[in-house]
Amino acid sequence: MKEQNKNTRTIRAAKEGPKLLLIAGVHGDEYEPMMAAMELYGRLEGRLEKGTVTIATVANESAYCNGQRTGADGLDLARICPGNAVGSLSEAAAAALSEQIVAHDYLIDMHTGGALFDIYPLTGYLLHKDPAVLETQRRMAGAFNLPLIWGTDASPNGRTLSVARDAGIPAIYVEYGGGNKVSAAIVTAYVHGCLGVLRHLQMIATDGVEQPFNNVDYRVEDPEPDGGFLQGKMASEFDGIFLPEVRAGNRVEAGQLWGTIFDPLTHRQYPVVADRTGLVLFIRRSPRVKAGDSLGGILTINKDKNEA
Repeated sequence: MKEQNKNTRTIRAAKEGPKLLLIAGVHGDEYEPMMAAMELYGRLEGRLEKGTVTIATVANESAYCNGQRTGADGLDLARICPGNAVGSLSEAAAAALSEQIVAHDYLIDMHTGGALFDIYPLTGYLLHKDPAVLETQRRMAGAFNLPLIWGTDASPNGRTLSVARDAGIPAIYVEYGGGNKVSAAIVTAYVHGCLGVLRHLQMIATDGVEQPFNNVDYRVEDPEPDGGFLQGKMASEFDGIFLPEVRAGNRVEAGQLWGTIFDPLTHRQYPVVADRTGLVLFIRRSPRVKAGDSLGGILTINKDKNEA
């Protein structure tokens, strides 16, 4: 059975079971998650064997209508949860979304790099203090089947995952691509990933259909404080135009050329080098940069596969 309102749609199986919330559109410039959410709603009709799947296709309509990461009020929904029901547009959206999260048993929050970044495909989760929740998140991340599984510091607040954390709800997020373009391959990966989690939770049949090969290459858990905060990595020292020299997924060495910042006002060029050895986790794709903006980030990986 299907139920719907403007931005949230629900599919209920005849048999009772888990309640899973799928979120897209927390940021208004991240389009593949919204497209995947639309496709999943159609794909799950008549296929859900037990439980409930709620799909929030555009979590922050104000941000989507602006085509920007933030809403018309300038707020980032992913930093203000649990929000305020009588606050600004983004605060009210965060409050409504937070209510949905705590009403479910599991959460998947889908993202991309938006207009700013190109991100290596990853499934992330917070290193929850409850061993049972943490293990469930690990298994959900594996079922989503993206190349990198990444567990990070559980302390940051304001996120959808921090709402789930406080309620003891297993939650994962996914990141893939970005850079002001839309990729059908990312939409497909997200659809297959969500179906993989649904199979893992035994909400749809494990029938051998749409089950790709194991794509997981790396498993990394790092409790470094704020380790999952992408915007805080490799801050630029200069204003200008950024031209990258590496791609997401490359392996780089400390000191290797990362890119160059060109300042047309002073006719100067500033080379930027990798700050550590590891995997290019993400790279800035929006060319205009100001001092303090992130130019990308590197993930230290000690083994080729399966560190954790």
